[in-house]
Amino acid sequence: MYLHIGNNKTIRLRDIVGIFDADTATQSAVTKKYLSDASRRGEVNTASEELPKSFILYRSKGKFEIYFSQISVSTLQKRMSGM
Repeated sequence: MYLHIGNNKTIRLRDIVGIFDADTATQSAVTKKYLSDASRRGEVNTASEELPKSFILYRSKGKFEIYFSQISVSTLQKRMSGM
């Protein structure tokens, strides 16, 4: 099964590690550093040019990647529970 995260981008459910609220999660210094380091390594992608509401941490080809999405955490969770 796949989760649609916006702009025709989907991620396999079994690869998803976590879904996080972009506003609250990025207040932590640890999370900011992780996202900054991941960005420098080229592991951060965006599903839209809009302001992100969430980000998804997932496994891709043996490494962790991050996708920012304009879709809220609650909507993504509803999509997952409806599968």
